Amino acid sequence: MTGYTMLRNGGVGNGGQPWVLRWSSRIRLTWLSFTLFIILVFFPLIAHYYLTTIDDADDAGKRIFGPRTGNELCEVKHVQDLCRIRESVSEELLQLEAKRQELNSEIAKLNLKIEACKKSIENAKQDLLQLKNVISQTEHSYKELMAQNQPKLSLPIRLLPDKDDVTFPLPKSNRNCRLHNCFDYSRCPLTSGFPVYVYNSDDYPFGSSLDPLIKQAFEATVRTNVYVTENANIACVYIILVGEMQEPVMPKPTELEQQLHSLPYWRTDGHNHLIINLSRKSETQNFIYNISTGRAMIAQSTFYDVQYRPGFDIVVSPLVHAMSEPNFLEIPPQVPVKRKYLFSFQGEKIESLRSSLQEVRSFEEEIEGNAPADYDDRIITTLKAVQDSKLDFVLVEFTCKNQPKASLPTEWALCGERDDRLELLKLSTFALIITPGDTRLVISAGCAMRLFEALEVGAIPVVLGEQVQLPYNDVIRWNEAALIIPKPRITEVHFLLRSISDNDLLAMRRQGRFLWETYFSTSDNVFSTVLAIIRTRIQIPAAPIREETAVEIPHRSGKAAGTDPNMADNGDLDLGPVETEPPYASPKYLRNFTLTAMDIYRNWNSAPGPFHLFPYTPFDPVLPSEAKFLGSGTGFRPIGGGAGGSGKEFQAALGGNVPREQFTVVMLTYEREEVLMNSLERLNGLPYLNKVVVVWNSPKLPSEDLLWPDIGVPIMVVRTEKNSLNNRFLPWDEIETEAILSIDDDAHLRHDEIMFGFRVWREARDRIVGFPGRYHAWDIPHQSWLYNSNYSCELSMVLTGAAFFHKYYAYLYSYVMPQAIRDMVDEYINCEDIAMNFLVSHLTRKPPIKVTSRWTFRCPGCPQALSHDDSHFHERHKCINFFVKVYGYMPLLYTQFRVDSVLFKTRLPHDKTKCFKFI
Repeated sequence: MTGYTMLRNGGVGNGGQPWVLRWSSRIRLTWLSFTLFIILVFFPLIAHYYLTTIDDADDAGKRIFGPRTGNELCEVKHVQDLCRIRESVSEELLQLEAKRQELNSEIAKLNLKIEACKKSIENAKQDLLQLKNVISQTEHSYKELMAQNQPKLSLPIRLLPDKDDVTFPLPKSNRNCRLHNCFDYSRCPLTSGFPVYVYNSDDYPFGSSLDPLIKQAFEATVRTNVYVTENANIACVYIILVGEMQEPVMPKPTELEQQLHSLPYWRTDGHNHLIINLSRKSETQNFIYNISTGRAMIAQSTFYDVQYRPGFDIVVSPLVHAMSEPNFLEIPPQVPVKRKYLFSFQGEKIESLRSSLQEVRSFEEEIEGNAPADYDDRIITTLKAVQDSKLDFVLVEFTCKNQPKASLPTEWALCGERDDRLELLKLSTFALIITPGDTRLVISAGCAMRLFEALEVGAIPVVLGEQVQLPYNDVIRWNEAALIIPKPRITEVHFLLRSISDNDLLAMRRQGRFLWETYFSTSDNVFSTVLAIIRTRIQIPAAPIREETAVEIPHRSGKAAGTDPNMADNGDLDLGPVETEPPYASPKYLRNFTLTAMDIYRNWNSAPGPFHLFPYTPFDPVLPSEAKFLGSGTGFRPIGGGAGGSGKEFQAALGGNVPREQFTVVMLTYEREEVLMNSLERLNGLPYLNKVVVVWNSPKLPSEDLLWPDIGVPIMVVRTEKNSLNNRFLPWDEIETEAILSIDDDAHLRHDEIMFGFRVWREARDRIVGFPGRYHAWDIPHQSWLYNSNYSCELSMVLTGAAFFHKYYAYLYSYVMPQAIRDMVDEYINCEDIAMNFLVSHLTRKPPIKVTSRWTFRCPGCPQALSHDDSHFHERHKCINFFVKVYGYMPLLYTQFRVDSVLFKTRLPHDKTKCFKFI
């Protein structure tokens, strides 16, 4: 390094030879440059010459570096893979190009279709707008035609209360009073609603003489009656209670007459007034007989023929249960049909037209001579002969063991106390009622009391004396519940009673029980029946029965309802419209004003069941106190024309005689939100569904964050006042259809099953049509009824956890059925379905209808229900036996009939097919 430094500095080093080093460096640089020049110039020329020489050889196969074809090049081993890759890529590129061209062609076609669809949509919108205009014009034209064809009616002129109409015709005497000449119809127009004004008896001196119990019962009834109004200026009828009066403080006839004539709205003659004289005793003071009542109507239990005005005055029943409800547990059952005594009679005649001790005429003498004025002697002789013959076990007593009750002359007085008389009647198949010997006495309180007690305990009344006017005789067909026999036929009475079959006896006893419950049993029944008679006579429609106001619980909707594969698996069945029809209500009832003019007598007399305050047959045209809910009459008649044809057309038209109809689902739930949501989702897309009413039975409101499913129809969540299974059958005002599908929140039914059940119900609208069947059985060892849920070929009940029924029965269950049954349901929180089956079978005398072949309808995976508890069945046993006591007999009927259809894919287990009949 030192020497190199020295050389760079031009100094002397390494022996002092710097020139030698410079010379050797130059020689090496020159040689290196020359070598590089030779390599770069001459070597390429030589190589090129050599290669061209080799390629000029004759053997082409030996050419190595010459130009070659593609195939020859691919034969080289190391480039064959590259060739294959190139060919594959080329083919893919060609295919992609073809697809690109095909997609471009399809895109062009779709663009054309889009343009065509846009044009079609615009055309459809124009057509829809035109159709809407046509519909609007058609509706307008229809209204114009209806207005042209219907006359314009004005309301009747209403008379003022303080105005006396001098043109009002006067009858020759008060005895000739009838509605046409003693009643002012102008005060009662058809649209008035039949307002009734009731005077306050305390405002008048005779009010202090009234029986306190009768007065209190009457006032309590008036406060709850729908027709009573406090506005006397609009009243149609004015009512005043004048009896029963207490003996020591009874006013004189002249004083009572003056007080009546001084009533504020008496208007000189008392027209449109009703004087009510009720009685709790066997003797009613007929003090009205001696006073002038003008044109006022009279309602009491005792009438003389010179006093009674047929079709104007009203014969009422005694008010026995003034302030107490009947105890159904004390009323004997209607079976067995025949009791210990064939007939019985107890009574004593205080005064006779002709004493049997003074004159006794033989039967031959009566035939040869004139008819006797009094047949009581012949009656005594004949009945004693039947008793002595021992052909049948009878009991007749014509002398009271104790002091007889007070009675009118020629009337048979009652013997003993009421409880003793009832005990005898409970053992009697028939109860004899001998009318007064004085034919001028058309009805007496004693006869009415005997009739009341006989009907109360199920003894069939046998009235001896065809001239008698039984209570409400002009509106009740008494021959369906009692035997009315002329006194001259007394010798044939025994033969006649023995000839009546058991079925007829049971029918008469059941009808008598209905009459007693409906018109006699309570003060409310008596008062309401009197008003109903007057309203029906003057042909004013009844007030609509009330509906339960549904208090809606706010809830959020919008959750998309899922589709259950089991719900949609209907095959090729057409269950309903492709697009769900908008909700529409059942048609309203339109015969309110014509019903009272056309069907009065028939409706009043044929009812087989407990129509409390509603004296009409359930399946006659309409329940008269309901003007809204019975869209098609009672709903039990066909309307419109059928849409028949082949199976497909029949199926598409829903079937039956009503072309269009929907139903409402009523679902009872209690704090099972998840189960409820699943059940609601299963209703998504269900055809002919109008609305879902969820009866929220829990005091705890639904969760605020709960999102309810959107199933295409309204869901109404109704809040209840208390947790009661009776809420399932309340007639909610939100139910606008006649058909109700009552369903539990854990019930699992397919859409095809529901639609088939709906079709069956439409052809049997008076029945319960459902899916789970049950039956009752008689337990011989314990002598009681049992509830059985085992699968059987026979059934007598269909559970309302999945059943169709008419809304008509919701009114009857909630307002008409005895309160004792609803109390039993609340006590056990059970048996409401059994109670509904009892009610419908009692009214129709028909069993329910079971549809489909499924053996279970509970949803899989749902929480355990109450029915799995052993106590559940014990309670249902008790319910059945209690209901039998209330009704007096077992109304349920057995059937082995079930409706199935192969069109709805009925699946039957192989071991169950022999149990049923098919249609």
